[in-house]
Amino acid sequence: MTDLNNPAINTAANDMRATLDRQRQLCDEEGAVSAEQRIDRLNRAIDLIFDNRDIIVETLAQDFGHRSSHQSQMSDIYATIECLKHSKKHLKKWMKAEKRKAPFPMNLMGAKARVEYQPKGVVGIIGTWNFPLNTVFAPLAGVLAAGNRAMIKCSEVTPKTGELLATLAAKYFSSDELAVFNGGPDVGAQFSALPFDHIIFTGATSIARHILRAAADNLTPVTLELGGKSPVIVSNSYPLQEAVERIFGGKILNVGQVCLSPDYVFVPEDQLDAFTQAATAYIASMFPTLLDNPDYSSVVNERHYQRLQSYLADAREKGGDIREINPANEDFSQQQGTFKIPLTLVVNPNDDMLVMEEELFGPVICVKTYRQVDDCINYVNARPRPLALYYFGKDKAEQQHILDHTVSGAVTINDVIFHVSCEDLPFGGIGPSGMGSYHGFDGFKTFSHAKAIYKQSNINFQKLGGMIPPYGDKADKTLNAMIRK
Repeated sequence: MTDLNNPAINTAANDMRATLDRQRQLCDEEGAVSAEQRIDRLNRAIDLIFDNRDIIVETLAQDFGHRSSHQSQMSDIYATIECLKHSKKHLKKWMKAEKRKAPFPMNLMGAKARVEYQPKGVVGIIGTWNFPLNTVFAPLAGVLAAGNRAMIKCSEVTPKTGELLATLAAKYFSSDELAVFNGGPDVGAQFSALPFDHIIFTGATSIARHILRAAADNLTPVTLELGGKSPVIVSNSYPLQEAVERIFGGKILNVGQVCLSPDYVFVPEDQLDAFTQAATAYIASMFPTLLDNPDYSSVVNERHYQRLQSYLADAREKGGDIREINPANEDFSQQQGTFKIPLTLVVNPNDDMLVMEEELFGPVICVKTYRQVDDCINYVNARPRPLALYYFGKDKAEQQHILDHTVSGAVTINDVIFHVSCEDLPFGGIGPSGMGSYHGFDGFKTFSHAKAIYKQSNINFQKLGGMIPPYGDKADKTLNAMIRK
């Protein structure tokens, strides 16, 4: 619960409300937002990231204890800039009014219909810690492209990055356009309770429930980007070594601290040993050592480190087959300032193990065997809808069968995670894995109000057809002509 007696929280709440009121007032005064103004704001967001990319990467590493600089450049710098550039390139086309068909016979007499995309106003963006820059600035691309102003709440799990973003935002933007706020859960609760015109939240499903409840009091529309246990199905029709390289090439990104990270893998029963051996060899080839390896990132903090260790301890207690991939047999018990965990396979876990009940969000992956592909489909369908599903196979009929009989936020075929890099696809989950979507034109539409505009014909059809009281024979004839099967 929010501590209403805490002066710091009250000050933050007052500051946030004052900023929201000021931004909304300016939205109302500004009216239509030109393409040039939107492009200028997107350019400044791009400059903010590009000009300060080195300090951003360094600060991310400080928050994580250690984080691969190359992975930070890929996921938080490059990917975010690409989102902003895509919106900048296409927004003039997106802004054009869409012609719609006016009803017959008014359309023959000059009636017209169109949809204009109008800024909603002020959008609240609540980011998360695994990609502290990307989870706030990627949605910001659609927010700014749609002509809105924005307020950002950064994750308290990565406080140094949050403070840096607040400093940089104040340098490149007026707080009337973009304002960044930091603080713990109490500040987050105050932020989500503000009467925004839209809220987008990226994070855990458990927190999303609180966001929805807070937004409900203001009837604020909400987009939720969550997570879940994203499954992988490896078909007999796909080369096993190539599947291993692509699956684990994705899994090692941020050491699995990715909402789209593959969580469990189905492999044909007769290929289990070959799969685990190939995975072990491939991880060892990428990371001959782990503790001092600059390419191998740390779990973000002790709390998440202990969370993952508790999952593995639970699996061990329940007789799990746990295979730690530690090529140099290093001792991970005496780390200083980092919380690294070797990538660990849990083979054929029982369903009552925490590794199969909870989203892993770390360097742990489960491997399950199957005999028929329908076994995989039934297993996935018996559980909450995942954010993503991954299929490796060259059997087109089997591929379509899986697509037709499973529901997930998205699907990547013959790789993992890569659909998120396609800006022309909507990014979002379904049910427990999310609500709504963004990226590209879909993000522009999410953060815009589609205003319906109808211009009537000069001819008064109601009067002409006798559709104005007192009704009589003329109205009856008109209605009989109109009502048909």
